[in-house]
Amino acid sequence: MGTSDKIKELEKKLKKVSEGDQVRIDKQHKAGKMTARERINALLDADSFVELDAMVKHRSNNFGLEKKRPDGDGVVTGHGTINGRTVYLFAQDFTVFGGALGEAHAQKICKVMDLAAKTGCPMIGLNDSGGARIQEGVVSLGGYAEIFYRNVSSSGVIPQFSLILGPCAGGAVYSPAMTDFTLMVKDTSHMFITGPDVIKTVTHEEVTFEDLGGAITHNSVSGVAHLACESEEDMFESLRELISYVPQNNMESLPILPYTKEEPDGISELDEIIPDNSTVPYDMLSLINLICDEDLFEVQPHWAKNIITGFGRLRGHPIGVVANQPSVLAGCLDIDASSKAARFVRFCDAFNIPLVTFVDVPGFLPGTEQEHGGIIRHGAKLLYAFSEASVPKLTVITRKAYGGAYDVMASKHIRADLNLAWPTAEIAVMGADGAVNIIFRKDIGEADDPVKAHKELSDNYKEKFASPYVAAEMGYIDRVIFPRETRKELILGLERYGNKRENRPKRKHGNIPL
Repeated sequence: MGTSDKIKELEKKLKKVSEGDQVRIDKQHKAGKMTARERINALLDADSFVELDAMVKHRSNNFGLEKKRPDGDGVVTGHGTINGRTVYLFAQDFTVFGGALGEAHAQKICKVMDLAAKTGCPMIGLNDSGGARIQEGVVSLGGYAEIFYRNVSSSGVIPQFSLILGPCAGGAVYSPAMTDFTLMVKDTSHMFITGPDVIKTVTHEEVTFEDLGGAITHNSVSGVAHLACESEEDMFESLRELISYVPQNNMESLPILPYTKEEPDGISELDEIIPDNSTVPYDMLSLINLICDEDLFEVQPHWAKNIITGFGRLRGHPIGVVANQPSVLAGCLDIDASSKAARFVRFCDAFNIPLVTFVDVPGFLPGTEQEHGGIIRHGAKLLYAFSEASVPKLTVITRKAYGGAYDVMASKHIRADLNLAWPTAEIAVMGADGAVNIIFRKDIGEADDPVKAHKELSDNYKEKFASPYVAAEMGYIDRVIFPRETRKELILGLERYGNKRENRPKRKHGNIPL
């Protein structure tokens, strides 16, 4: 065989690899889903994808598998760029063995994960698989465990993203669960440990795939996923935006965007945003959007809505934002809010993204459901996460900061670097009404006009104990600022505290209250 014949043979093999099974491809399209290669091309920059291991085939001889050995073994792996930045990825191909994971399939994924870790680049998994390849037996389980181990060893070293683009069931769900962010598509993505049929057999419950493990369920009920997208195209656009806020790895600088707009003297709308009545809610997200360069990129916007987490920018510099939401549960911290914020704080700390915290919290949500559900343990997660974080921590108290929740929300006492308060801030052990009822119960009961006495005592308590000036006198608040100057103060804070250094005790790792 001459050189030209060998070149033609290569062309023929590569064409065969890229073409696939048209019947199955048509079926994939009919289900409203792209193929693995179409997804890669839609996600990455044009013509940037370089495929690896395209000709890998499985080596199993069980149950007739030896008669069908497709190139690639049901997963496409390689590297490319997103906005010019290198990423590594795999895309499971549902048109080949239903994307089921076997030995060779797993080895391809492990190889590209190792390359991502070695080169310090984000790792993206496009999941669309029927699960373990049963015909290959225990080697499939071993393959999953090899992937899980790499998820853990890369955690906090390179950003990891999971895109759920079809079924993801059984043991397969634990890889996305250990990555940093999980994105799902409404109506086509499903994640669960056991499917509806097994649940019906064991517990006699009847549930649909969508209600059990669909995008809405995992984005609003379980908190397993971080974004619910309208379509695959919407998912890819969301990921491209999300990745723009994070560095390549834990040692790289943040991706700072050029920002040349002239800064205003102040944002006057902020002076009017807090209602005169401290019991009236307002939208914290609107407040944040006035301060950041552009609207906040929310993470887990549909779960634990009483706390906001997301990414923003100040003069092009990425920041992670954690904020109580007074319009939901009055901004109280509860089990889900504590877990949601704690994990986000730990991600930002791992990748050196400064944290900006906006505080309006009346306390932890009371009730037997919360206490029996372990609010003490879960609330401690957020306290631990903020205390452990060594990135620049900037905190703004806009209104209420009561009780232990004041301590937890990046207070000076757990080593926030810059603590600012608006003149509307109320910093106290508890609200004035509750405090007066405890301290002056006898006096109020004996007063000629109990209502008037209660009001006078309450107003006096607020002035003496619940204003920002008392905390400022103690040095717990660095500055009481005009609301309109918040953006300017935070930008200055980023500049001044950006190169902070902290000495921490040497240890293997702490023991966060999981």
